[in-house]
Amino acid sequence: MISQKVRTLSPEIDPLRMGMGQTEADLEKPQVMVESTFGDSHPGSAHLLCLVEAAAAGVRSAGGNPARYFATDICDGMAQGHDGINYSLASREIIADAIEIHGMATPFDATVYIASCDKGLPANLMASGRLNTPGIFVPGGVMDAGPDLLTLEQIGTYSAQYERGEITAEQFRFYKTHACPSCGACSFMGTACTMQMMTEALGLSLPGSALVPAASPLLADYARRAGEQAVALARAGIRTGDIVTKEAFENAVLIHAAISGSTNAMLHLPAIAHEYGIELDCDMFDRMHRGARWLLDVRPAGRWPAAYVWYAGGVPRVMERLRDLLHLDVLTVTGRTLGENLDELQKNGFYESCASYLQGTGVAPEDVIRPLEKPLGTDGAIAVLRGNLAPGGAVVKHTAVPEEMFGVTLRARPFDCEEDAIHAILTHAVHPGEAVFIRYEGPKGSGMPEMFYTTEAISSDPALARSIALITDGRFSGASKGPVIGHVSPEAADGGPIALVEEGDLIRIDIRGRSLSIIGANGAEKTLEQMEAILAARRAAWSPRPPRYTKGVLRFYTRHAVSPMRGGYME
Repeated sequence: MISQKVRTLSPEIDPLRMGMGQTEADLEKPQVMVESTFGDSHPGSAHLLCLVEAAAAGVRSAGGNPARYFATDICDGMAQGHDGINYSLASREIIADAIEIHGMATPFDATVYIASCDKGLPANLMASGRLNTPGIFVPGGVMDAGPDLLTLEQIGTYSAQYERGEITAEQFRFYKTHACPSCGACSFMGTACTMQMMTEALGLSLPGSALVPAASPLLADYARRAGEQAVALARAGIRTGDIVTKEAFENAVLIHAAISGSTNAMLHLPAIAHEYGIELDCDMFDRMHRGARWLLDVRPAGRWPAAYVWYAGGVPRVMERLRDLLHLDVLTVTGRTLGENLDELQKNGFYESCASYLQGTGVAPEDVIRPLEKPLGTDGAIAVLRGNLAPGGAVVKHTAVPEEMFGVTLRARPFDCEEDAIHAILTHAVHPGEAVFIRYEGPKGSGMPEMFYTTEAISSDPALARSIALITDGRFSGASKGPVIGHVSPEAADGGPIALVEEGDLIRIDIRGRSLSIIGANGAEKTLEQMEAILAARRAAWSPRPPRYTKGVLRFYTRHAVSPMRGGYME
């Protein structure tokens, strides 16, 4: 094993490890790094230390020697409403860098990766591709719902209602103090829960381990078993690169369509694939979502909190629904194929055990994970739009878009930052029939923050939710609802057409036709040739803005980030 080889190359390793209390016998064992995002940073990471200890115990029981490493992540929710959100996507890169350093500076024979949330979990997945050693993931579970199934993604709506005077301060306080009753990922199908499911869909975590209730002792048991399996993977020489293949990504994208997963997965999965040397473009998402069945009736697009997903059978139940469409022969961290894992779960009572938690709720597993013949929709959840406004592509989660907004022409209202846009919306300065643009918020512009509060302000206003659109080169939260189009590429900071939009331009959105175009100026429709000439004149007069950040992490990230349609990673 590599750990034994480096002992001969670096004679200081043995005494230094013995200085931490390890014995000579420990030095001879398979060395397993237990990497986590534990920290008092947010509910998705504050509980992970107990999973670290459980995984370490599993490593020891299987004859390995664990070493705990930490790369704490941040919380998008806590970063909202101020410039902290600009650090969110960049943090994915920095966490991946830190884990790469941990794993390469002192090579280990295997790694247990433990994370729960939006950027920490994708960062660990990216790092696993860089290290390409035996590895296994422990998703950190999901929090419970609050009273009346209250979940955190509703707070943005209540905040907008409070700002408009529609609810009292006491009502708003009640919602805030009851929305997060436990640790774990937020209980809706946002980016955190989506990426937990994607990790299992890729075959990198134990079957059934995604979205386990974080307060359940079952989660620590999964962590212990993962520690044991890490040692087995090290001895078998099965690397993450043997598991993460193009076919595994195709399985993940199909499952993403079935769960109406977060659009941020279109940033993360291509970035993860890049680290594994696999090309995964966003057109693959669009192609595989077309005609795909949407089965998961979970917030924000559906009825139930994400805490119910595992009770309904979790990722394995979704896979069973899609069984005839999946690559069942792909290898997984169990050392068996996906098909063999599903067969085993059918035999060992997994689904019956999960369903027992729904007793007394009045909810059946098929209410949460619909049968294939009774889907919520038949065209997946994601569409990639192109046109003269987004020649590089743009992303819309059409399952969250009102039907009447699938094909509309709107008048442009451009804003160069989110703060100005949300102020206009909350003060009723935005009117039905308008397309609100927020630009210079892409990876190169400001780090690609979420436009969460703006989307909540729109979706919570009955006069606007079904009559306007938000179009941005930034991104939006997995909790967002309503007519939101993001990831517009090229971005404004790169001189993309979104930078050239002027007040009163006519914007045509055609979700079924997959197009997003500027079709007029000054309120008058133009021919294609006329519009090209207008945009060419505007481009000649346009000049780049000075870099927003001149030092630190965001200076580095905004200078080196690629297009969001490629994954927003740095090169």
